[in-house]
Formats: sequence, C-alpha cells, structure tokens
Amino acid sequence: MAKKATAKAANTTGKAVRRSSSSGSGGGGKSRSSSKSDPVDALIKLLQSPLVIDLLAVGATAALAAITESRSGRTEGAVGTNKRTLKAAGKAAAAAVGRRLATEIDEIREASKRAGEERQAKSGAQA
Repeated sequence: MAKKATAKAANTTGKAVRRSSSSGSGGGGKSRSSSKSDPVDALIKLLQSPLVIDLLAVGATAALAAITESRSGRTEGAVGTNKRTLKAAGKAAAAAVGRRLATEIDEIREASKRAGEERQAKSGAQA
C-alpha cells in the first residue's frame, strides 16, 4: 500500500507533492504519534503478561462462583437481590485477586532472598 501511495503522489500535481513533502518534513508529528503509541504498546504488553491474565482469570472465577452461589440459594420469587449479588461478586473477585497478588509477591521475595544467599555463598567461596 505504501508503494501505491508514493507512486500516486509522484503522478499528481506539484501541490500534492508539496503536501506530501511537508508531511514528510513534519518528523515531529511522527515522533509524537510514536510516543503516543509507546504507552499504548506498554499497556498492551502488560495486559498480555501471564500474571495479569492469571489475575483476571482468578477474579472472574471468584466472581462467577459468588454469583452462582447467590443464585442457587435464592428462591424463584426473590427480587431485588441483583445489587447484592453484584456487590458480593465484586468483593469476591477483589479478594481473590488480592490473595493471588500477595502469593506472587511472597514468591518473588523468597526467590530474591534465595538468590541473595546464593550470591553471598559464592562470593564467600571465592574469597
């Protein structure tokens, strides 16, 4: 497509060429658009990370379990519990994500402690 666009611009009048050259000389515009896409790309990479995907799955599972639990326990004529059901689902999801994050942070701390101890042991053995 880009080749067609440049060939088309070459075949047009000088005015079109000036427009394309002015847009080409506006390199600042390109850098601005790339700087705007950098946070977007970073957000996309974050959302695609295994930890975020796992957290979303844990939260969704907890919310679904809370909704199922409240629906199964209610009689068919009960009305007005939708707000409570959604609130309970949100709380369950938040609690599950919090627990999972706490577990991940604890694992990271333990791994860093082990790595620090191994580094100290290696430096002590070399000395």
